[in-house]
Amino acid sequence: MKKVLFATTALVASAGIASAQGVSISGWAEMGIVGGSVYGDEVQFWTDVDIEFRMSGETDNGLTFGAGVDLDENTAFSGTTQGGEFIFISGAFGTLTMGDTDGAFDWALTEVGMGASIDDAHTSHWGYSGNSSFDGFGGKDGQVARYDYSFGDFAFAVSAELDDTGTYDPTLAIGAKYSTSFGSVDLGFGLAYVTSEDVNGTAEGIGGSVDVTFAGGFMAVVNYTSIDGLFYNPGGVGAREVDSHMAIGLGYTTGAISVSANYGVFTGVAADSDAMGYGLQAGYDLGGGAEIQFGYGYSEDQLTDTTADQFSLGVAMSF
Repeated sequence: MKKVLFATTALVASAGIASAQGVSISGWAEMGIVGGSVYGDEVQFWTDVDIEFRMSGETDNGLTFGAGVDLDENTAFSGTTQGGEFIFISGAFGTLTMGDTDGAFDWALTEVGMGASIDDAHTSHWGYSGNSSFDGFGGKDGQVARYDYSFGDFAFAVSAELDDTGTYDPTLAIGAKYSTSFGSVDLGFGLAYVTSEDVNGTAEGIGGSVDVTFAGGFMAVVNYTSIDGLFYNPGGVGAREVDSHMAIGLGYTTGAISVSANYGVFTGVAADSDAMGYGLQAGYDLGGGAEIQFGYGYSEDQLTDTTADQFSLGVAMSF
């Protein structure tokens, strides 16, 4: 799942309409235009609406519990309704979350994509991972159980995603992260391991990330994963086994303006089988929960000598 790293572009905000004690409703909407080869080289209208329901409570002995439901309507794809749900319980022992939530691998590592674009153009290129390459691995249904615990600046998590058919081994992951500061510089470190199985056999990954936030609005993220046994098919044009993934992201915020860029590459095991791409993003915060957003993504596949691109421009609104 994607994490927006700039506060000025976190449009799925905590602001919402409280309909009852422990229950809240919030959401966001997007409108604009999209284009590029991903959209058949035709400029199209884009609209997207997401409604989020959040519920929480507390037991007599101090345990907190809650749930959330996401309803997403995206008319750019024939009105397809998508959504997800999660449920959690938390206390001094830590937090147990089940449902549509990050596995420990994704949870521990910081993504290089910063800011937002209405159709995620800047993070949809073939070199972007989002640390989610093992999500739904082996045809699993994305229902994850994750336990996490934090103490001071440290936190760790373990997770499992089962194959409901019993055909393949579950996806198991463990991750840890640490944050600290040196003067005006904030540092974050993540380390994680994941293993899973599908029709191609067992696959595993060891990943790490470092994120740095400087005074003055600058931010940088580096992300690397060593991969064994994972097959990747960017854009559906050609599957290949990959050896590693590397990505870097840079961003800057000043006042209402945010800009960012990211680059990533999946290195193939075979020669001339890399898949790579880069993304660009810009946003202008209009205040009150509205923001003008621009995004661009470019992709390139060495195995099939194929390229693709997409762009978007529009307004995102949070409620």
